Amino acid sequence: MSKPSGFLCEVRELCVTYTVRSGAQIRAVDGLGLAIRSGETIGILGESGCGKSTLTNAILGTLPGHAARVQGAVLFRGRDLLTTPESRLRDIRGREIAVISQDPALALNPVMNVGSQISEVLRAHTASSAKDRRARVLELLGEVGFGHPEEIYGAYPHQLSGGQRQRVVIAQAISCRPALLIADEPTSKLDPPLQAEILVLLAKIRSERDVAMVMISHDPAVFAGFVDRVAVMYAGRIVEMGATAQIFRQPLHPYTQALVQIAKSTLAAAQARIRFAAIEGDSPDPAGLPAGCRFHPRCPERMEACSQRYPQVYLPEPSRPVNCFKYGE
Repeated sequence: MSKPSGFLCEVRELCVTYTVRSGAQIRAVDGLGLAIRSGETIGILGESGCGKSTLTNAILGTLPGHAARVQGAVLFRGRDLLTTPESRLRDIRGREIAVISQDPALALNPVMNVGSQISEVLRAHTASSAKDRRARVLELLGEVGFGHPEEIYGAYPHQLSGGQRQRVVIAQAISCRPALLIADEPTSKLDPPLQAEILVLLAKIRSERDVAMVMISHDPAVFAGFVDRVAVMYAGRIVEMGATAQIFRQPLHPYTQALVQIAKSTLAAAQARIRFAAIEGDSPDPAGLPAGCRFHPRCPERMEACSQRYPQVYLPEPSRPVNCFKYGE
């Protein structure tokens, strides 16, 4: 076990390389570092394919079998999860670290009523009786906003709306009072009013339980007023990090600027009046990443150095690390 760092969870120089059928090596996460304090909420922002899911699976210890090579460390309460036996990981998952899936329709078993599914989590991680588990499940269903928990307990997933299913998944995730909760695009399958309801619920859970959270999204708008810090990922690396208010008020990296401008200017973007209404080009193929800064083929501010080498970390402001040659040579 590594020496405790003072953080609840710390990712150190994480590299995850997959081997695909063609034999090509794909570096999905490349030298990523991230530290999470108890009770803190961090947002992970980036487009599909940037490595957010790989980071989540590394923390949960659920990387797929075709992960050819994993380097670095993922420390949770001082224990490196990358070297922890699967038997111990099964005990940690669900009890100390829990996840809220982006698609509750896939996360829930269609042939079990939802009360039984939540009860199964409690049975796996506690020594409670069936009677106590049922009482706890009803309590949880009330906590996540159901006015008639008894009716929901016996319902099957297909009998519930998308928003209701997401509340059930949240009840599962918080059932054992985890210290770290990973919310993987928890509102992406919901319409805007339901998105707002789920974010309010998550904020309530965070406040009442003092749980640390990692919120993953491609949309920076879901972070406003919710997360403490934002880490921006592009092509397997964090390119910028800062307090949420700083990221929205003055994004530094051109990629972050593009994402924030899109989030702030939906109407203007639809009218094609904003330069960053959409980010030109596509995310790079992870099997053939460009040399230098990985964003430079899409960047309107690229310089000669951008295509030659990857920028180091610069600190244009205290606690504002950013990988961009605009802020140093």
